[in-house]
Amino acid sequence: MEKMKQRVRKAVFPVAGLGTRFLPATKAMPKEMLPVVDRPLIQHVVDEAREAGIEHFIFVTGRNKGVIEDHFDRQFELEMTLLERQKHEALEFMSQDLPIPGSTSFTRQQEPLGLGHAVWCARELIGREPFALLLPDVLVQHSRGCLAQMLDAARELDEKANVVAVEEVPRERVDQYGVVGVGARKGKTFAITSMVEKPSVDRAPSNLILTGRYILQPEILDILQTQERGAGGEIQLTDAMIQLSRTQGFYGLQFEGRSFDCGSKIGFLTANVSYALERKDIAPGFRAEIKKILGELNGG
Repeated sequence: MEKMKQRVRKAVFPVAGLGTRFLPATKAMPKEMLPVVDRPLIQHVVDEAREAGIEHFIFVTGRNKGVIEDHFDRQFELEMTLLERQKHEALEFMSQDLPIPGSTSFTRQQEPLGLGHAVWCARELIGREPFALLLPDVLVQHSRGCLAQMLDAARELDEKANVVAVEEVPRERVDQYGVVGVGARKGKTFAITSMVEKPSVDRAPSNLILTGRYILQPEILDILQTQERGAGGEIQLTDAMIQLSRTQGFYGLQFEGRSFDCGSKIGFLTANVSYALERKDIAPGFRAEIKKILGELNGG
């Protein structure tokens, strides 16, 4: 088996969604800019990609998403104000998050035609090399990021391998997700034998679901070029992956860490609590406030 030679340098972030589940908060602000503690959702996900060694960050945006582009740019007025007020720590903190010049690209998804269509919209920026895809609705909390774990696993697989992050859910919830079938194990990964989008409980091949992190080969773009619309009248990425799996290997990695579906209110709030409790600077005070609130709710 010839192991993957070509390094994954680019990552795609589909950020064109409307965020309707968070209205009215997202009426004028993209859902990707909602803060988890003191960092926007999209910043957490970009940090994960940067930790994994990604060099080029590709954002697929839509209308009213300009603030995302502004977030990853310099803001001279703010920087000058911080400098004048000798807020050096805040200034340094902002500088750490700033991508190097030329490392970000933005393209538009002009119609809401699904995740597969969003990836296809980035085809010219991706080129003919393997790439990572990270959904900004999903945060994965672990000392070593999910994408870094996936890239470690990919290096031990064949050159044309595709890798997806998977995790277990209760069997009765599989009809809400894309579900994979489990084949032979190779180290920390396993061969995927099937992929089914939102199957009924009795037809699900396992209780392992796609989690929102992918390493894909560029041939997926050729399939998306002519992909017919699927569920919901959208161009589904899962449909294209199923077709690609007939000629290339797909592998699942059960990553270490906890995921949060920040596209839901419960997942978003839970992520804020979990990330706050991991912060040494605010965890003690925050934990005390949580105990106080729970005590009041319980009549204590």
